[in-house]
Amino acid sequence: MALLPIRLFGDPVLRERAAEVTDFDAALRRLADDMLETMRAAEGAGLAANQVGVLRRVFTYEVEGDAGAWVNPELLDVSEELQPGEEGCLSFPGLFYPCERPLRARLRVRDVAGDERTVDSEGLLTRVLLHEIDHLNGILFIDHLARHDRKDAMRRIRAGELEDPRAGAGTGAGGEPAV
Repeated sequence: MALLPIRLFGDPVLRERAAEVTDFDAALRRLADDMLETMRAAEGAGLAANQVGVLRRVFTYEVEGDAGAWVNPELLDVSEELQPGEEGCLSFPGLFYPCERPLRARLRVRDVAGDERTVDSEGLLTRVLLHEIDHLNGILFIDHLARHDRKDAMRRIRAGELEDPRAGAGTGAGGEPAV
């Protein structure tokens, strides 16, 4: 396994839609293993392939002891009930802002062997899964922020206030890991 460089805001690959995975082979398993190792080293809760420069619909996650890699996720349903919470992103190291997300979600995914399954999630896991699916669609967490928070984030980015990603992205004030 190898640590992969995480792309930071401004890299055009972060705004591109990732392509469907068609080959469930050793290369995909190696990518997923490398992404999981990279995510853990950066102290994140999720990592999309876009964030390591690979435009394939795959992401890794680790929330409350549940970890893995999902491929070609398809959002089937989300709750109308929202959850408030602080959110960050490994591509924006050190930035955390309030961001509402649905409380629950249902997805159709494949694992790295190509086996299809349905995943029901709630709470932090839902936040992480939706954040990573957004990445695969070229959507960033700052796109969901309140206008004043987005303006503050952009000001901080222009001022060079992003943390050094080699130091790990850490956690926000609420203790939530970056995703």
